[in-house]
Amino acid sequence: MKEEDIRQQAYAMPFTSPAFPRGPYRFNDREYLVITYRTDVDKLRAVVPEPLEIDPEQPFVKYEFMRMPDSTGFGDYTESGQVIPVSFQGRRGGYSHSMFLDDDPPIAGGRELWGFPKKLAKPSLKVETDCLVGTLDYGSVRVATATMGYKHRPLELDPLRASLATPNFLLKIIPHVDGTARICELVEYHLEDIDLKWGFSGPAALSLTSHALAPVGDLPILEIVSAAHFKADLTLGLGKVVHDYLR
Repeated sequence: MKEEDIRQQAYAMPFTSPAFPRGPYRFNDREYLVITYRTDVDKLRAVVPEPLEIDPEQPFVKYEFMRMPDSTGFGDYTESGQVIPVSFQGRRGGYSHSMFLDDDPPIAGGRELWGFPKKLAKPSLKVETDCLVGTLDYGSVRVATATMGYKHRPLELDPLRASLATPNFLLKIIPHVDGTARICELVEYHLEDIDLKWGFSGPAALSLTSHALAPVGDLPILEIVSAAHFKADLTLGLGKVVHDYLR
């Protein structure tokens, strides 16, 4: 194999059979359950990296479950995790703090391309009679359970669509062969070409359990603020580096 062939063809590992294809990455019928809760402001500050900033008056966390039955290149999978509302240089957005999913290609692609904090686990989102139920198991341990009354109240779509279009931030870390960080960057990305189909709210509850390797419970629930259940088609845009921690 010639060096020029490697330079032209390499974009992911393994070289001869990459774990994920090249983008763009389109998601059809992506279904969300998002429960926003108030947490301890000091614990929130401890996990949000500078130069991102939190609002100390609104120390919120968005706990998310997402069903993705039709995603180009990544297949059919479910995801769960925490997004923290932040601001960066005066622009409001969200910082992805934790993500757990059950499919290898989006784990590899998410970590290598953007820097998503993805780990392998067993999330689920389904309707049980009159209730929407989201669960997250790490191994045999249940670490998150969310419930919401199924489609009780329709939501205004314009504010929901605007929230999906805000910038998202990630802490991307790629190690060097000696174990130190070779890449340590703050990455910004956007969801694009959003077709929001419907949205509902309803009574909701969320419980989190302490776990050594899935520490979602480290940001405790003090108060449930809101809940939303919605479905959209969208494209996951590629990112850009907005801060380099190693420079």
